[in-house]
Amino acid sequence: MKSIVIERPDILTLDERPIPEPGPGEVRVKVRLAGICGSDSHIFRGHNPFARYPRVIGHEFLGVIDATGPGVDPERCGERVVVDPVISCGECYPCRQQRPNVCTSLAVLGVHRDGGFSEYAVVPAANAWVLPEHISDAYGVMTEPFTIAANVTGQVAPQPDDIALIYGAGPMGLTTLQVLKGVYQVSQVIVADFIDERLAMARACGADWVINNQETPLNTLLAERETRPTLIIDAACHPAILAEAAALASPAGRIVIMGFSSRPSEIAQQAITGKELTIYSSRLNARKFPVVIDWLTRGLIDPGKLVTHQFDYQQVTRAIELFETDQKQCCKVLLSFP
Repeated sequence: MKSIVIERPDILTLDERPIPEPGPGEVRVKVRLAGICGSDSHIFRGHNPFARYPRVIGHEFLGVIDATGPGVDPERCGERVVVDPVISCGECYPCRQQRPNVCTSLAVLGVHRDGGFSEYAVVPAANAWVLPEHISDAYGVMTEPFTIAANVTGQVAPQPDDIALIYGAGPMGLTTLQVLKGVYQVSQVIVADFIDERLAMARACGADWVINNQETPLNTLLAERETRPTLIIDAACHPAILAEAAALASPAGRIVIMGFSSRPSEIAQQAITGKELTIYSSRLNARKFPVVIDWLTRGLIDPGKLVTHQFDYQQVTRAIELFETDQKQCCKVLLSFP
């Protein structure tokens, strides 16, 4: 089988590997479709602190189970599934708190162990979720990105009367926007970004107000409308955002940090305690695949508004380079496998 392997930073190869056999509690998935994420690019470029090389990347993928390991019902063969990349122990303190996404022995497919950018992938059977027939492959493969938004919103419990501000109109900002509007019916969602074309995508996804905050400071525009966000989501992940978000937030507001910047954020305690702000962080997803599959089934979210390009897997280098360089026209890129 062919596998997309990052041998070391900036070295990507298309390797011929033996087709793997599933072990106890595992299934083998014949991959049909996979999505490129920012973390795949970061591993490729050597910017992901959790990755170990060589690595088959890819944690957003869909396919059909074609083999089962010991202890797994053979009747599962033929199921079309999406795969949760989060593998946890189920026993440590975070797992007992229903937060397997920060398990003390966390393993993520495509990061800590080989992922789904391959013709076949072996995964835990419990991580393979069946998709209803009416959900297309192109929509189904977007389940994992929407679980990130499900994890965020599951923590902060959005309300219809919230005023939400999202920093960043990339894939994570846009999935969160769709969930706030389509699932939680939040009355006002504002999206800020430096790129007008991305803001147009946000408008198409339901944003009530889009702002190019490179042109005009957010505090000026929000003050003009006497708007104080009650919920702020940092999907742009720049260290300067936290201090600005604390200044913009309504008293008793909530702020969510989604990023992994290693650079420190400078903020005075008074900026937080003076308003009694609540600050959340969110990583990966905590068993949110059934939640998102339900949203897809009910038509509450529209992944098609995010998918802009699709390539054959053999064109992966071109696909990643497009994802990295064309932020105006490119949002979500999919790879198809035979």
